[in-house]
Amino acid sequence: MNPNYKPIFYHELIDESEKGFAFRQRYWLRSYLGYPPVRDARPNTTHFALAALQHTSHISRLVTQNVDGLHAKAIAHLWGGTHIRKNILELHGTLHRVRCKYGHLTSRDTFQEWLSDCNPQWKEYMDGFERAGNQPRTNPDGDVELEGVSYDDFDVPDCPQCFLEDRRNSIHKPEVIFFGESIPAAIKDRSFRDVEKSDRLFVLGTTLATFSAYRLIKRALELRKPVLLLNVGPTRADGLPGIEKIEIASGLIIRDVVRAILGSKAVTDPVVADLLESGVLRPPIDDKERTLADSSRTMRLSKDGFRYRS
Repeated sequence: MNPNYKPIFYHELIDESEKGFAFRQRYWLRSYLGYPPVRDARPNTTHFALAALQHTSHISRLVTQNVDGLHAKAIAHLWGGTHIRKNILELHGTLHRVRCKYGHLTSRDTFQEWLSDCNPQWKEYMDGFERAGNQPRTNPDGDVELEGVSYDDFDVPDCPQCFLEDRRNSIHKPEVIFFGESIPAAIKDRSFRDVEKSDRLFVLGTTLATFSAYRLIKRALELRKPVLLLNVGPTRADGLPGIEKIEIASGLIIRDVVRAILGSKAVTDPVVADLLESGVLRPPIDDKERTLADSSRTMRLSKDGFRYRS
């Protein structure tokens, strides 16, 4: 949507030079402010409809490119963590965990606390948004749009585990696959196995722009498995022999489709009925509404930190 958006690449984020440190300041400040909306987001009606098909074993495996954890959140009250990890593959990782350069893993909530402790002025700034019931514009990867802001004073904390091992290290990365980073071999292999074990492939809400997803479609077609693509707008797989495509927003039809598949069980099974009545159903805020929301709050930088007013 934003042709001028410039993501931080993997090699930039882990660069040990002064330039890499500046990239991490930029990334973690924007991500620090953008994570709360991702953390607090609720699954929509499509997430819960798919959860109903998972609960009834009509969907045996779910592979998602999303890093927000909403597919897991939609079914977490029915499945334990082990079962979720077995049946839902996060192809591009998750924003909810952070790993340091030497492999030490921590929850994102804990890492947010470290960032708050190191940057009280930015904690105050973020609290101001929350008190006003407002949030800066957040992208799906948890990054926020900030203009005219210096990142020089943002402090990225050292890893406590590294400190116990007599080293200092402030190179951290969310467990998300960045541009220029390869998907781990184990994840790649599992994604192919999930396709190979399935009878058919239902592809929902993706342009298939990333090769990691597109190659799964290619693999399914090689194995002569039926592939149905539900997406609004063009995709990388358009025109491939063997692809059936429906251009309609999933939220408009998916619950009715699930009811048709499940028949009377959609009404008589209380768990399924609850899933099909759950979920946020709200269209995305448009650019005009965003502009009005953004203009309702202004930010200015004084010599002792940020001040904000409604």
